[in-house]
Amino acid sequence: MDMHAHDENAVAEPEAVIKIDPKTELLKALDIQRNAFSKHTYPTYEERIKDLKALKNAILKHQDAFCAAVSEDYGHRSVDDTLRADVLPTIHSINYCMKNLKKWMKPSRRSAGLLFLPSTVRVHYQPVGIVGIIVPWNVPMVLSLAPLAYALASGNSAMIKLSELVPKTNKVLRQICNEVFTEQKVAIFEGEADVAAAFSSLPFDHLLFTGSTAVGKHVMRAASENLTPVTLELGGKSPTIIAPDMDIDLAVNRLIFGKSLNAGQLCISTDYILCPKDKVDELLTSYKKRFASMYSNQSSDDYSSVVNDGHFVRLKNLLNDAVNKGAKVHSATNENVPENGRRMATQLVTDVSDDMEIMQSEIFGPLLPIVGYSDLDEAIEYVKSHDRPLSLYIMSHDSELQERVLKETHSGGVSINETVFQFAVDDAPFGGTGPSGIGNYHGKEGFIRFSHAKTVLKSGRINTAPLLRPPYGGLLQKLLLKIFIR
Repeated sequence: MDMHAHDENAVAEPEAVIKIDPKTELLKALDIQRNAFSKHTYPTYEERIKDLKALKNAILKHQDAFCAAVSEDYGHRSVDDTLRADVLPTIHSINYCMKNLKKWMKPSRRSAGLLFLPSTVRVHYQPVGIVGIIVPWNVPMVLSLAPLAYALASGNSAMIKLSELVPKTNKVLRQICNEVFTEQKVAIFEGEADVAAAFSSLPFDHLLFTGSTAVGKHVMRAASENLTPVTLELGGKSPTIIAPDMDIDLAVNRLIFGKSLNAGQLCISTDYILCPKDKVDELLTSYKKRFASMYSNQSSDDYSSVVNDGHFVRLKNLLNDAVNKGAKVHSATNENVPENGRRMATQLVTDVSDDMEIMQSEIFGPLLPIVGYSDLDEAIEYVKSHDRPLSLYIMSHDSELQERVLKETHSGGVSINETVFQFAVDDAPFGGTGPSGIGNYHGKEGFIRFSHAKTVLKSGRINTAPLLRPPYGGLLQKLLLKIFIR
């Protein structure tokens, strides 16, 4: 009997699954980009503008699909939230880059100093090469394609790692990029923690990470093995200080949009409020009234869901921990928080203390602790005694008070009598400090961030440098030293 004869009834053994190491695939993609970049190391102004225009047109073409995909990933996300938090600032960033690119690319003149006359010095801004961009789930377009715009404006190629929490959104972002760029210019990747870890360990020429402080430490550690420069856009607990002189209704009107946008799932959203103790009850009443006028209820189409069940449970656990330790919870509506749908109106939390988890970790959702203070000294000291935040908000019309808070506190950025809009200002840098981040981009700083500032000293036939060379001790050398060392 032929032991190798074909048996139609036999069950075929499954083929062995070959698991490909994500780093192998990522290194292959990096090599493709690096080889392409080495053949064209300085894209022209016209080439960069062409890339930016094509990216903008692709975004406009797919913006409706993008809004629908984000909402599907979230369970529900307000279309207007997506337009305001994702599409609008991304388009503005691209337009800003196109408007200013010509003057950014122009070498800047610097002084050679009397000692090196008549030499000239200019600083040339050269593309660094391949930029890695790691993207979170909360505002996935503006935190992927806006940095991409600055990377392209600077003449670079880019590899982008998207968050695995929003797969339908990623499909649209991939479509936008693939319609415009080859993998030699822009490559898109998805995947779990193993892919993210492999991505951050690649020898990029610059790595931009947006996410939590805890993960940022791992990213920086991995990048350090390659001496890869990093920009870390982290977060932390961004406070809003309501000063004694500020009308509570006005303060609420100015801060509530920033806390409600994307249901508070923004790194620059108010994380807690410092309010005069005798105005806390007024603050609660005013917030509830204003929330109702904006959304009517937490099921309004204008109000977004918490992104997934895991984050929904995390937020509920923060509330439970606070209540168990003595806090009181005041919902912005009279509705119970639904188990399905993940719509959670702002939960205002009073009587908080630093031993509660809600006051220790970044909230990233619609929970809003309120810390009462007796005088401004106490409020300022509270901010100073905690990690430096990404954003600090001051609600006051007292210019001296504003100046005092600005000088005595540290934060990535400040907004006075508004919240979150500082992120959308095109002509200014955005970034954190200390635990809230390293480096910044947006504005001209975005172009500089992804460029190497290369100093070029140029000497002609007439040159004073020989006067500095051996043999030493000549009369002119002694005179030069006497003139310049004083």
